[in-house]
Amino acid sequence: MDAIALNRENGKLSEQGKNGFKLTKQEIKTMPEHIRKIFIANNYIVNYRITSNGYFEARIRRKGLYVEASGRDFETMRRRFMDRLSACYTAIAAPEEPAKEERTAKTVLFVDYAREWLKIKEQTTKPSTFKEYERSFRVDLEPMFGSKPLAEITRNDLQNYLFGIVGENKHRKAEKLALMLNCIFDMAAEDFNLPSPMKKVVLPAYQTRRGQALTKDEEARLVNYCKTHKNVEGTDALLVLLYFGLRKSELKSIEIVDGKWLQCETSKERLGQNVVLRKIPFTPMVKKVLPYIDFERAKNTNLNTISTRMKRLLPERHPHELRHTFISRCKEAGVLSEVVSIWAGHSLSGTITSTVYTHYSEEFQLKEAEKIVY
Repeated sequence: MDAIALNRENGKLSEQGKNGFKLTKQEIKTMPEHIRKIFIANNYIVNYRITSNGYFEARIRRKGLYVEASGRDFETMRRRFMDRLSACYTAIAAPEEPAKEERTAKTVLFVDYAREWLKIKEQTTKPSTFKEYERSFRVDLEPMFGSKPLAEITRNDLQNYLFGIVGENKHRKAEKLALMLNCIFDMAAEDFNLPSPMKKVVLPAYQTRRGQALTKDEEARLVNYCKTHKNVEGTDALLVLLYFGLRKSELKSIEIVDGKWLQCETSKERLGQNVVLRKIPFTPMVKKVLPYIDFERAKNTNLNTISTRMKRLLPERHPHELRHTFISRCKEAGVLSEVVSIWAGHSLSGTITSTVYTHYSEEFQLKEAEKIVY
């Protein structure tokens, strides 16, 4: 029988009603050092008392540590005390989360903030568009401004940077980077109440060179090259672009329908909108070169190969001008403009009669396609 029980039986409980129990070495060993020292200083003793109604109560209060427990019997009280003590020093031992540094324009680096903007763009733009944003950031903006806090990037820094790109005769590149910088700093202006340093940045006026249709002579040279170099990668794709008016990015989705149409997904649709399929008929001009087109190979041609092949044959031209050529030839041949717009994947313009209530049948479109002979 333990000492407390003997005392209670013999009526020898001290006037204060206090006794103590000693912790084992194993129990002490599991404690954090600063709590272990508290019990060592107290000779491993935990004081407790027996209340007037017979309950056992244990309590310790030392250097910020406060634990108490009670029970109908000694073992219950001791077990509860040890459980609460364990929970207490577990909570104390748990590392505090480091205080988060306040985000300001002086503490946030351009590289980190621009990446946040890119994450938003990734969710709101098509993968091909995002890929170009990400590449421009990684190759151009990050090396120049990445390590600077937002607040330290001045209008003068940005203006001189863009002027430098214009000085390399890369006007289009400067425009794209200016657009990205405007978007990033507009968002930062709202988040940090920071005046956008891009607000007064200007670029020199520049007339973008628009594509032109190939001349008949250039078209003939291109077609003859593709026919005489049938096994050269890229020739199939060039003929498809020329005689169906596709964008390069639309090649990967092409399919032949009923032997009369080439179908593709229109690539200019915005992210989140339904895929728009369009069909372009086989014209008399394309039928002449069908033996020289492997549509599956055209579908899987590397887009850079197409550009390289075009540049070597017609150095002053680029592949998108084949789309200009197709549309121009259709109109020169007298195909109805609204039908050409359907084949090109452009929105119809004009009155509500033509934009909403006119629907050209496939039979009509095939008949229009027969006009394209030159």
